[in-house]
Amino acid sequence: MLGNGNLLVSFDDTYSIRDLFYPQVGAYNQTRGNRCRTGLWVDGTFVWLDGDGWERELGYEPNTLVARVVMRRSGWQVTCTDYVDMGRNFLVRNLHLSTERGYDSARAFFHYDWFVDESEIGNTVFYEPRYRAVIAYRGERYFLVGGDAGELGISSWACGKKGGNASGTWVDAEDGSLGRNPIEQGSVDCTVQLNLPSAGPAETRSLTHWVCCGARYEEVTRFGQDLIVQRGEDLYRDRTRNYWRVWVEKDDRPIEDVLGVPAAELYRRSVLTARLHCDNRGAVIAAGDYDITDFARDTYAYVWPRDGALVVNALDRSGHEDITRRFFQFCERALAPGGMFLHKYTPQGWAGSSWHPWMDSNGSRVLPIQEDETGLVLWSLWEHYRLHRNLDFVMNLYSTLVVPAGRFLAGYVDERNGLPLPSWDLWEERWGVHAFTVGAVWGGLRAAESFAEMFGDAAFKRELQSARDRLRAATDRDLYRPELGRFARRLQVADDGSVNPDTVVDSALHGLWRFGMYRADDDRVVATMHAVRDRLANRGAAGGQARYEDDYYFQAERDVEVAAGNPWFVSTLWLAQWQVAQARTSADLKPAREIIDWTVRHQLPGGLLAEQVHPHTSAPLSVSPLTWSHAEFVVTVDDYLRQAWSMRRVR
Repeated sequence: MLGNGNLLVSFDDTYSIRDLFYPQVGAYNQTRGNRCRTGLWVDGTFVWLDGDGWERELGYEPNTLVARVVMRRSGWQVTCTDYVDMGRNFLVRNLHLSTERGYDSARAFFHYDWFVDESEIGNTVFYEPRYRAVIAYRGERYFLVGGDAGELGISSWACGKKGGNASGTWVDAEDGSLGRNPIEQGSVDCTVQLNLPSAGPAETRSLTHWVCCGARYEEVTRFGQDLIVQRGEDLYRDRTRNYWRVWVEKDDRPIEDVLGVPAAELYRRSVLTARLHCDNRGAVIAAGDYDITDFARDTYAYVWPRDGALVVNALDRSGHEDITRRFFQFCERALAPGGMFLHKYTPQGWAGSSWHPWMDSNGSRVLPIQEDETGLVLWSLWEHYRLHRNLDFVMNLYSTLVVPAGRFLAGYVDERNGLPLPSWDLWEERWGVHAFTVGAVWGGLRAAESFAEMFGDAAFKRELQSARDRLRAATDRDLYRPELGRFARRLQVADDGSVNPDTVVDSALHGLWRFGMYRADDDRVVATMHAVRDRLANRGAAGGQARYEDDYYFQAERDVEVAAGNPWFVSTLWLAQWQVAQARTSADLKPAREIIDWTVRHQLPGGLLAEQVHPHTSAPLSVSPLTWSHAEFVVTVDDYLRQAWSMRRVR
């Protein structure tokens, strides 16, 4: 993945572009997840880079968002150093080709399957002779597709229709020649050609190809291609490389000394990947992988306040205050009347699609919310302040975010028992009173109480403290189940106010200690986490921990004695966080270190973490990367380092 907070580009495992989000991270996908192919014609032989027979090494230049990808086959080598400029909305691709025998003639073809603003209706693509480039546009979206292979401009092009009986212009490239149709409209795509000079054996020839994105014609021409030509592509490449190195090295802790080089590299890659999913206007999307639409007819390109709160906490811990501020301002704007957050939001801050109904099984109106999301935004904001001490910033959010959200948490209570009223769980599957929600609400109340104390709001502080004390007492009384010897993951409240426990073991039980409600070494927490560790452990070859017992989502192994569910990075790393939190000696840290190393082994090429993996093959399942997975790795490493260094100081 490459990006700059406005433009986000994703490649698949064949190094084909699949997603091109612009003008915001998560909105809109201008290729709608379809493959945009790259091909080569060398002395009469044509190959697609996504075809069979290639050995691919996908990665980045160290500590940057500049890709370094090497592909080899039968005497050919292709090296790509691609990037999205750190300040302007340019995708720049540098392709370097060499062959054992050399070549007299070589042509590179770049194909784009346009769905401008995610629509296949009313698009236009045309050749612009002044710029020797192809421009695709619709409304206020313009994309200039150009390049330079020693001579400015593309050598040839194809503008065409797609869909129906039309496969697309990429087919035209396979004979090494494009049709040069000057314009097409409707459902369109385009392919451009750049010619490489001849080369001797093992000699390398290079070209630069770019896509300039903008809101109008001048933005992609005068302030797009013209700037690249005038200032030099190498200037944009160097400044982008240097920017991200400086940015990620802001957290300069010697992680290698404690956890080794591979874990340190994945830590920094995780910080960069989390940043890629942060829009410059404050949205933090869960994932940009459009493939999930084949399963759900929807994407993960939304802002879940819970996911966002946990991601920005990871970024705060790694020293990145500026981008995290924008998330809290996004939350301030998105907060619903009454002080709660809805299920999820678009990157623009509108209410996102949802499957949470507005009435219960009895026909009574209910709020379609996951209450943990409201609690975690407040918890994360207090952690943000605690780390950065930016008093003026949080002061401006006190009356507009902290007070209404804190008051909602204090008031959304079942007066019969002091527990939160029912809502949806963090997995978005079950209705009730959930352990994770209880822990998140307690953390949110404690955060709001801390702000109230700091700003001298004594009456509000008492209100919050009373609600928090009642919640703790109710949790001790009802959520802890002596007959189980542990906490239950959920309570279902009957009409008469009595509660019935859900006995399924769920990794989300970790929320009871993660946000401060209980100590990690509380005997009840220890017993609960031992049950999580033992009953959710994957006994397949992949290892790792499931979300909960008999997890159906993308379930790959039906025998729950082998795998309670697919291993998730989130649930596996939660176990490591608890192991760190209750460690008292260096030896106690060993299980957490093993999970960190397990995560390193299960990363995808380039350092990306999926949502979950196959319990036997370790193949990635669902979306990849998942921002939350990377955030939990950052938090786990941070926890580990702090605990390890604390133990050294004690000695």
